[in-house]
Amino acid sequence: MAFASAPTLTVGGAPRVNLLPRTVVERRERAGLLRKWGWGFVAVLAVVAIGTAGVFTLLTAASVRLAAANAHTNELLIQVAALQPVSQKLQLESELGDFRTQAMGTDLKWGGLLETVKDVLPADVGISEYSLAPGGLPHTEDPTTEAGASGSIHFISATPTDFVALIREVRQLPGVLDADGWATTLSGDAYDYELRVTFDQTVYTGTYAAEAQQ
Repeated sequence: MAFASAPTLTVGGAPRVNLLPRTVVERRERAGLLRKWGWGFVAVLAVVAIGTAGVFTLLTAASVRLAAANAHTNELLIQVAALQPVSQKLQLESELGDFRTQAMGTDLKWGGLLETVKDVLPADVGISEYSLAPGGLPHTEDPTTEAGASGSIHFISATPTDFVALIREVRQLPGVLDADGWATTLSGDAYDYELRVTFDQTVYTGTYAAEAQQ
């Protein structure tokens, strides 16, 4: 024979039926949702504030570095401006040195040059005039390979002279690259002989070239 168990009532347990009015429940749900949105908005504002502060800090640091760089640049410009007169003076000295080298680098040994030619002249022949122009500046270390002074030398004699032999003598002189007779004329009681001659660069003094190399 089966016996049916009687239903039991649990004392102190949570009620299974929500007895609150629906309007109250909805109001509580809306209040909770508003609180969640409020905290979310506060969190967003906090993130934005922190980001803005970070960007402002970076901009401030960059501005400080830029100001320091500008100050250093201005200081360098002032130093360069102070050195400009010295630079201009050095440039002027360099230009003057180059000009002197160009102008005087072909300075001739006039005395030695003419005395060398006189050594091969006959006793009755002398130098009446000469017109010699210096050549270019030295370009090689061997001065005997480049043309130096060139022009004409006039000899005068009271008697006819073997001009061909004289030309050969001049050609054998040290420092002479080429020599050739140009003209022979009789002027009054004297004979005038014109010699065209080219010397090498051993006739240069070399003084200003040595200074330029230093």
